[in-house]
Formats: sequence, C-alpha cells, structure tokens
Amino acid sequence: QVQLVESGGGLVQAGGSLRLSCAASGSIFSLNAMGWYRQPPGKKRELVATITSGDRTNYAYSVEGRFTISRDNAKTTNYLKLYLQMNDLKPEDTAVYYCQGGDGLFDYWGQGTQVTVSS
Repeated sequence: QVQLVESGGGLVQAGGSLRLSCAASGSIFSLNAMGWYRQPPGKKRELVATITSGDRTNYAYSVEGRFTISRDNAKTTNYLKLYLQMNDLKPEDTAVYYCQGGDGLFDYWGQGTQVTVSS
C-alpha cells in the first residue's frame, strides 16, 4: 500500500507561481512512474505531467514550458517526494490537483489540493 498526501495549493493571481508537493509513504519502493493530474470545475480529470523512475518527464501541451515535475527520493530512508513547480499561472489552470503513483498493478491517488488562479 502507498499513501500520497499533497500540499501547496492556494489562491494566486495570474502570472504567479506555486509549488505543489506530494509526500509518499508506505511501499514506495514499488512505485515506478508518478504524475500530477488535475480536475477543473465541471470537467474530467486530465493529465498534467508524469515522471518515470529514471526521471524521464512528459507534459500536457497546455502546461509545457510553464510547469516542471520533479521527484526526490532517498531509498535508504524510504523517503519520496514529488513536486510540481507551476509558473506563469493562468485562470484556466484552476483545478484540484492530484498526485498519482503506480506500481504496475495499482494506481494510488492523493486526496487533492485546490489551486485557484484569479485574473
């Protein structure tokens, strides 16, 4: 089992920045790819960015060049954190942002953190 807890959301003006964090605990050694997803108001959940265990990244077209996904893990201490640096935020980035991790059998999700961008 893996537990994921997001933090760092909030209210920001257009053009501003936020950094989301996701703390993973439990069987983190089993995780391979991880990602950030978001669900705008009244819309379906969508991919924002993913990162593999080898640090290969992939971004949605709408955030490429503005958002950066990264991970920090120390296997010796069973520590893993996932980050999403969001710059030049736009009102259309307003959504609940979710951290996701997979081990090949299951997908694990955090509870989400709200990001609101005002114009």
